[in-house]
Amino acid sequence: MDDENMELENDNIIVLTDEDGVDVEFEFCASIEYEGNEYVVLLPTDDDDGEVVILQVIESEDAGEDDEVTYVGVDDEEVLQSVFELFKEQAGDEFDFDD
Repeated sequence: MDDENMELENDNIIVLTDEDGVDVEFEFCASIEYEGNEYVVLLPTDDDDGEVVILQVIESEDAGEDDEVTYVGVDDEEVLQSVFELFKEQAGDEFDFDD
């Protein structure tokens, strides 16, 4: 998924719409700040393999209170690993991580 729009459904279920217009549900796990950027850690609700999705949050420069943000996939493996490590530190008690 490249550019997605986020819509909050209930407590922590998020629906992202991909570039093809397909809606995918995720459980919001965390928001992580890393090197001045914000990332979200999401868990697909229809996927049993337990792999999370990490997306960078991009806000438009003229973003107001009601403006949408864009979520972009992260290609840099080092950034992905660093954000995931921060997530594990923050959420270690809530999730069972396989090493």
